[in-house]
Amino acid sequence: MKNLPRRPVSIIGVPMDLGAGRRGTDMGPSAVRLAGLHKQLARAGFDDVEDLGDLDVPAVETLTVRDEKAKHVDEIATSCRALAKRVRSVLNRGRVPVVLGGDHSLAVGSISGVAAHFRKRKQSIGLLWVDAHGDINTPATTRSGNVHGMPLAALVGLPPEQLARIEGAFRKVDPDRVALVGIRDLDPGERDTLREVGAHVFTMTDIDERGIAAVMRDAVRIVSGPEAGPFHVSFDVDGIDPDYAPGVGTAVEGGLTYREAHFAMELVAETGRMSSMDVVELNPVLDEHNRTGKLAMELILSAMGKRIYLA
Repeated sequence: MKNLPRRPVSIIGVPMDLGAGRRGTDMGPSAVRLAGLHKQLARAGFDDVEDLGDLDVPAVETLTVRDEKAKHVDEIATSCRALAKRVRSVLNRGRVPVVLGGDHSLAVGSISGVAAHFRKRKQSIGLLWVDAHGDINTPATTRSGNVHGMPLAALVGLPPEQLARIEGAFRKVDPDRVALVGIRDLDPGERDTLREVGAHVFTMTDIDERGIAAVMRDAVRIVSGPEAGPFHVSFDVDGIDPDYAPGVGTAVEGGLTYREAHFAMELVAETGRMSSMDVVELNPVLDEHNRTGKLAMELILSAMGKRIYLA
């Protein structure tokens, strides 16, 4: 297979843990950079990489919880609006935004910015959501009130309204072009919501039975849509088994292996249609010698086109 073109890349850090149930994911962007992201992108042939630094996100201990069913949602919405604007600016310059998290609530900002960019061009986007969890709770179904369990709900037009309205009152992704991969821990309310909205769910059982190649080829076909359009990749590192990724916000046993995760991103790169990416829920406080930070860095390289084969 021919080498893939090296597109210009813009890195954006979002040091946020406002949506999580424990501290630490705010240090995720630094961990990925420290793992050698810039150096490894250069070695892989990406000679046009800019780092736009980190968004200014308030520390959770400076805030007061005003809604137990959607904790810090207003502050999260403010940060997501800023992220959406920055992502749009990057895309307008013909570059690929790579967002480093931070908890998964930030995905509302990154994906809303991507959706708004392509909406102006009369295009819609698909969404590949790699995760152990569905993240499609609403304030009515949540058990914890943690907003990192709600971003997908907002992106398909469900509450919290503060998040669903970012970049405009339109549904950011059509559920028919949403594929969740690696799922193995759903709340009862999420199961019902996923059935109702019609998103496509590939659990770890599907991967065990069919293999990662078959599942990912189906997932890529879904998110590309009938017109082979652009799609965003939102990769929660807890989608990977904690044996390989111990430093995550909410670990769940029985996830993707190291090679399954890389192969999934290699298939994404082959399409040439990934418009943007975020990697989230890395928690260095729980990591072992930055193993998970290094893995997150390597997954970005695979999604951007780095390969191990010789042809």
